[in-house]
Amino acid sequence: MSETADHPSVYLRIQEIVRQIPAGRVCTYGQVAYLAGGCTARMVGYAMASLPEGSDVPWQRVINARGRISPHGYGYGSLRQRQLLEEEGVLFSRDGVIDMGIFSWP
Repeated sequence: MSETADHPSVYLRIQEIVRQIPAGRVCTYGQVAYLAGGCTARMVGYAMASLPEGSDVPWQRVINARGRISPHGYGYGSLRQRQLLEEEGVLFSRDGVIDMGIFSWP
């Protein structure tokens, strides 16, 4: 099966992993890719970006390897992501970094 034709099943695996991240915890794109298998961190980003409005997948809990929110959606999505994480109790340093020693999952 070609890589393009396989995307739906990869995206479903990614979504299932992200659904497992508990409120108040975060996981990196790379960690999700590793757990889902057969994909890259970039693919995880594409899978999160393709979610429809109102999806039950907690996309906000996926961040980059530096413990930061990756810029997207002309900045509006990034602000919304931070707001959702803060509502779940995730704390950010003054320079916008999440302490992965405290908030990382798994």
